[in-house]
Amino acid sequence: MKLSRIAAFSSSLLLGAVLALTGAGQAQAAGSAAALDYVALGDSYSSGLGAGSYISSSGDCKRTNRAYPALWAAANSPSSFAFTACSGARTSDVTANQLGPVTSATDLVSITIGGNDAGFADVMTTCVLQSESTCIARVEEAKRYVDTTLPGRLDSVYSAIRSRAAAAHVVVLGYPRFYKLGGSCIAGLSENERAAINGGADHLNAAIAKRAADHGFTFADVVPAFTGHEICSGAAWLHSVNWLNISESYHPTATGQSSGYLPRFSSAV
Repeated sequence: MKLSRIAAFSSSLLLGAVLALTGAGQAQAAGSAAALDYVALGDSYSSGLGAGSYISSSGDCKRTNRAYPALWAAANSPSSFAFTACSGARTSDVTANQLGPVTSATDLVSITIGGNDAGFADVMTTCVLQSESTCIARVEEAKRYVDTTLPGRLDSVYSAIRSRAAAAHVVVLGYPRFYKLGGSCIAGLSENERAAINGGADHLNAAIAKRAADHGFTFADVVPAFTGHEICSGAAWLHSVNWLNISESYHPTATGQSSGYLPRFSSAV
């Protein structure tokens, strides 16, 4: 009887120690998130264009608290959060206008960039308004730019980030495919045009991922998160052509930010 009581008492002590250590580990993890200095850079996919409820002081940058950087900051309460992403930004805009808050104290940086350099808006305008052959030719032109010019421009941005924040964890997020092929759309672009645009997105993502890896950054691919939620899926997390607010066309909705981008970013932090 005494031996069994001793064994039970020992087991209780061991269980208590394990629970205490687990609790300490959880507290440490929460504390590490709270101690982060976070800066969110990039273009409209980071500012949140398409998600609505834009912050009036952000003007044409169209930043919103529905964008994944603001959602992550609200959930994790970092010690500081600077949100400089801006709709329409190209790589040169990031280096010229967005890097002010990035310093040696910065622990975490997120960025989407490259789509505007590659002519995203012009590609989509061409495909919506012109012929199938012209659309596909414009996509191929954009892919050539991605192969020849974009890598150097990405290098400039990534090097600038690293030079200012040598120890920061940098997460580079990609872009979704826009269309579900064989989906529910019965009008608009042809299937060949949709396939070409999806291929252009894949080509852009591959180039961004390669440059990010070469700089030691983490690439977060959002294509799997958006699979089943593309335009023509019947449950889209992306705007199609929005004639009431044309700039929101082909951008994530609020759900695309919260259910597509946010989980992917969170898992990469």
